[in-house]
Amino acid sequence: MENANGENHGALGDAHTHIGKAAAIAGRDPGEVTLVAVSKMRDPADIKPLLEQGQRVFGENRVQEAAAKWPELKAAYPGVELHLIGQLQSNKADEAAALFDYIHSVDRLSLIKALGKAFGKAGRSLPCFLQVNIGEEDQKGGCAIDDITALLEAATQHGVNIIGLMCLPPADVQPAPYFALLRELAQRAGLSQLSMGMSADYQSAVQLGATHIRIGTALFGPRD
Repeated sequence: MENANGENHGALGDAHTHIGKAAAIAGRDPGEVTLVAVSKMRDPADIKPLLEQGQRVFGENRVQEAAAKWPELKAAYPGVELHLIGQLQSNKADEAAALFDYIHSVDRLSLIKALGKAFGKAGRSLPCFLQVNIGEEDQKGGCAIDDITALLEAATQHGVNIIGLMCLPPADVQPAPYFALLRELAQRAGLSQLSMGMSADYQSAVQLGATHIRIGTALFGPRD
């Protein structure tokens, strides 16, 4: 795949090919899988080649970084959908509600309450994922598995639309069992969407039911 300058940017095409093959193995429609291009810590110059190729769904970790670079890009490239995939402080809920289209990292009652108020003020309700600390790791965000039901009830009470579950499996171990567990937890909760899988493991995630995969390095290359 070449852009107008003749430069080869085949990573996006390769990712879609791999998604298609993984979906076929699982008997799934690859159209069920949304590729979220993780553009955190990437400059607009790095992002524009993907925009030129038609990629419109991007993920950012921090509200401030996204606010600094995306308004101008969104004006130049209509149809961009922006996903917050990093941890969100409750005091940033208003800004997040105004800037993003999806939030993947809802993980505690205080944040649910803050988002409920923010959505009310903004007059819009964003689809959200409940982030689960699937590996029970102290250093990672996400709610405990045992807290899923209570947080889903709180979300309903406060007007926060939880459409699915999100996870980050432990590093350096096979992720498939964790993806399978997240799928089981979502099914128990009556949720259809799964945000799971990154550059190193998204094919496994697709085979196990991911509806949203978050790919950075495989699209942009390693950071300098």
